[in-house]
Amino acid sequence: MEKTYSQKEALLKTLQYTKKYKILFAGSILFSVINVGLGLYIPMLAGEAVDRVVGKGKVDFEGVYKILVIMGICIAIASAASWFMVLCNNKIAYSVVRDVRKDAFEKLQILPLKYIDGHPTGEVVSKIIADVDQMSEGLLMGFSQLFTGLVTIFGTLFFLVKINWKIALVVVCITPVSLFVASFIARRTYSMFKLQSETRAEQTALIDEVIGNQKLVKAFGREDEELEQFDEINERLKKYSLRAIFFSSLTNPGTRFVNSLVYAGVAISGGIIAVMGGITVGNLQCVLTYANQYTKPFNEISGVITELQNAIACAGRVFALIDEEPQIPDSEDAVVLMKNGEKKISGNNNSELIDENNIVSVHGKVNIEDVSFSYDKNTKLIENLNVHIKPGMRVAIVGPTGCGKTTIINLLMRFYDVDKGSIKVEENDIRDIKRSSLRKSYGMVLQDTWLKEGTIKENIITGKPDATDEEIIAAAKAAHAHSFIKRMKDGYDTLITEDGGNLSQGQKQLLCIARVMLCLPPMLILDEATSSIDTRTELKIQSAFEKMMKGRTSFIVAHRLSTIENADIILVMRDGKIIEQGNHEELLELGGFYSELYNSQYANK
Repeated sequence: MEKTYSQKEALLKTLQYTKKYKILFAGSILFSVINVGLGLYIPMLAGEAVDRVVGKGKVDFEGVYKILVIMGICIAIASAASWFMVLCNNKIAYSVVRDVRKDAFEKLQILPLKYIDGHPTGEVVSKIIADVDQMSEGLLMGFSQLFTGLVTIFGTLFFLVKINWKIALVVVCITPVSLFVASFIARRTYSMFKLQSETRAEQTALIDEVIGNQKLVKAFGREDEELEQFDEINERLKKYSLRAIFFSSLTNPGTRFVNSLVYAGVAISGGIIAVMGGITVGNLQCVLTYANQYTKPFNEISGVITELQNAIACAGRVFALIDEEPQIPDSEDAVVLMKNGEKKISGNNNSELIDENNIVSVHGKVNIEDVSFSYDKNTKLIENLNVHIKPGMRVAIVGPTGCGKTTIINLLMRFYDVDKGSIKVEENDIRDIKRSSLRKSYGMVLQDTWLKEGTIKENIITGKPDATDEEIIAAAKAAHAHSFIKRMKDGYDTLITEDGGNLSQGQKQLLCIARVMLCLPPMLILDEATSSIDTRTELKIQSAFEKMMKGRTSFIVAHRLSTIENADIILVMRDGKIIEQGNHEELLELGGFYSELYNSQYANK
């Protein structure tokens, strides 16, 4: 179950990310102190200048001139300090956001597949993009105004005490009321901003889903239903957003009212003390200026609270992703699979040292021993599955929808770990094999194609980045993709959109086949690999597959049983169990479930 963060936990976690920027923090505080200190010193100078104007014809112009020069210097230095302070704050905020987004994306790479399967794509995207953006805005405003506000509050109190402690006491007595109003409202708005963030993620997930499946939406006339669902979520988002903003906006007028009381208290007490001769007119003007400056940070901080509440709520959702339990890491002495004749481990960087004793050559021997697995622990799927496959065998898996065919593929690739039993490759449990080398040992062609945005060449070399142009062309020819690629404007350098949007489904599948043809790994997984290809091309591809599968262990998932007649062994599955196994002729003679499936497809013939 996904962890939920309280407001305090999310704030502390955010502060942990700022630890590495201590120097910038120190610089920000230093420049803030200089900026505010000089800004607060200016009213003192102004009060002194007022006191030098005694009356008509009794003005100390020389003294006033010197004070004005000092004020100009203070203003210049304060402005420069303010600029450097903002620079430090921006650097801290955007660096923290970069680190959070980087950690979130890195965590995605090591999360178990069940997390991705269990969360809508749009929701995950919303966390990494929209929530982190909201977090950055809150941090930026917080760092920019929080430090300055706090320094201003303590600085003005210091100068007020210096001028007259009685007036400072009036200010201190009224201040807690302002703090109480701000904190009271802030505590009650966090949950509203959390709801707003969650609903925004729900809306992003729906938009992503509808855009990604726009053809299906139009084909089945679902436009009105999808629009209705969007309107419902949009209405909820409006309601939560209005509530959050309305209640948080009460902070500012509430603190302004209290701050007006502060100013009034200072004006009345200061006026009485001035009449009694306790302070000069210049000092009275000075304390009134300080009273006004003292209240400003409370108004600014109350505005920051709104953004911070939103930022912390969004940060909590991102941290929940970052703190998700990752997949079980490979052990330090994990076995590394390598195909015969390979000089180095594909995908391994030079900095990663591998013990030669842990390297095992892959021949294609796979043993599935007493395996049980289910996605939902309350619903049984695969139970006590046993299959022993020799190198070079062609294993076909058939059965009705939902019987566990694709699940076996997920287990072979270790996208999921078995609940019970073991799967062994070359007598090594795949949980003791380095994941990257295990998956490099399989070549997968699935019914669902995947292509990235880039050139056709870049998509073909996904599994072998160092392939030469000759190897790429040879693989494309073997997959019967070369002819349609050459007809395109830029040939192999033709840019294709995300998921090959400007190609037909058949062309996309041919490119996926070419990708595997280029790598030629020791084991193959073909899951309805020719489902989107015309019959004429399919015959050519089947011929290419025949050559490719020769000497390689192959797992073939198929609905069209004519494509698996030459398989060495056919596993017939139903309800997660193998109910029949044998070659094509043996299973037909058996007259069981496979025979029924085969005859139902060729009844007319």
